Amino acid sequence: MTTTRARSESERAGARGRTAELHAIRAQALAGPGEKATGAQHARGKLTARERIGLLLDEDSFHEVGQLRRHRATGFGLEAKKPYTDGVVTGWGTVEGRPVFVYAHDFRIFGGALGEAHAAKIHKIMDMALAAGAPLVSLNDGAGARIQEGVSALAGYGGIFQRNTKASGVIPQISVMLGPCAGGAAYSPALSDFVFMVRDTSQMFITGPDVVRAVTGEEITQNGLGGADVHAETSGVCHFAYDDEETCLAEVRYLLSLLPQNNRQAPPRAATGDPARRRTGRLLDLVPADGNRPYDMAEVIAELVDDGDYLEVHERWARNIICALARLDGQVVGIVASQPKVLAGVLDTEASQKAARFVQWCDAFSIPIVTLLDVPGFLPGVGQEHGGIIRHGAKLLYAYCNATVPRISLILRKAYGGAYIVMDSQSIGADLTYAWPTNEIAVMGAEGAADVIFRRQIADAEDPDAMRTRMIKEYRAELMHPYYAAERGLVDDVIDPAETREVLIESLAVLRTKHADLPSRKHGNPPH
Repeated sequence: MTTTRARSESERAGARGRTAELHAIRAQALAGPGEKATGAQHARGKLTARERIGLLLDEDSFHEVGQLRRHRATGFGLEAKKPYTDGVVTGWGTVEGRPVFVYAHDFRIFGGALGEAHAAKIHKIMDMALAAGAPLVSLNDGAGARIQEGVSALAGYGGIFQRNTKASGVIPQISVMLGPCAGGAAYSPALSDFVFMVRDTSQMFITGPDVVRAVTGEEITQNGLGGADVHAETSGVCHFAYDDEETCLAEVRYLLSLLPQNNRQAPPRAATGDPARRRTGRLLDLVPADGNRPYDMAEVIAELVDDGDYLEVHERWARNIICALARLDGQVVGIVASQPKVLAGVLDTEASQKAARFVQWCDAFSIPIVTLLDVPGFLPGVGQEHGGIIRHGAKLLYAYCNATVPRISLILRKAYGGAYIVMDSQSIGADLTYAWPTNEIAVMGAEGAADVIFRRQIADAEDPDAMRTRMIKEYRAELMHPYYAAERGLVDDVIDPAETREVLIESLAVLRTKHADLPSRKHGNPPH
């Protein structure tokens, strides 16, 4: 009896001791490499991995996976340094109550560099996100592959890229750049749906300034080569750029609130106090009837959508076209719109690429598309032709033709030539096409058309200028009046601009149950 009691007390003491040991190890893992490393991270203007996760997720919702993971590499001193987490924090939590999976590089440990164990943790959380059908957010702040682990580190990146591709179009993938991202590491963000960057502290490039200098002789800083502003304005790699991490992560949360969990679910509907039948008479003053006068399409979008609130994607790249997520009567929609304020709203190579990828993404996640047209055509010029405007314009055409989500197009003013066809005309599958009374749908503008059709009459006339003016007026009256396309069934209705919001909402409601099947095939071969 006494022996049994003593054994029981010993076991209880052992269990308590083991549990205390567990808590001590967890505390060590949570603390990371110490206050000095944390201070150095803060001195760089950067938060720690756990601080970032705390800002991204709902309070106390984070569940960590692989906290006690350590690398097993040897050589180059690695066997003497085996910190818990191995430089990446992985797990899941919630954003506005909905599950989100996340991994965050810890720059304090090995500079956030990726090794075999580090990669395995990321692979697991990516697999979990795909299996659970929930968004994946990566918080990137790493120095690339862990050189001491050689090819094992490179293979780890391969596993990430393969999973990025497998998850594409199935779950939303968001990459948040909060530090350096060089070499092959940059390809995972490039494969994701959206890339966020923070100015001054985050950079992305394949080869850094030192290599550029050695190979080409060009002198450039890290930010000049691959900083947030460069990728937001010039390369188009970055969709959103912000001044600080707090604002950046708050905007990631906002984006997630607009997204579905996966490609089998609809985006979340939000209650709104903005009436569905609110008249939009202000549009009559916002949009000049004169097709040569510019205006800001962003103001038109704000007038149409719920509470004037929308999130523009790639706001600073290819600014002659707008791509945005917004809500109409609480339902999420994707908006593609010409921007007459920039390059008169023409389509060029970059605008075509930007809009094509956005249309494809909306279609992948069952988000209806509303297209607002005021487009005078494709941008002419040797640079555009040699830059592949045919190829890039075909990307946008392919994206629209392949999209099976509800599609509504609205022609505000100009819709000329191939650009009219490409921008979701009825002939390529738009479900409903509307126009304002100010619309002009034609092969080209009346001036150019008159110069081609009536060239001989104008040249032979006693007063060529007067004849040209007369022919322009005649062409416009015959082929460019607001009801020409409607009379031929190419526009479903000409509507009062003040009724635009109501018409769009009612049309989207009737199309909500739309079902369309594509031909059986492994996959298409879109233009590249």
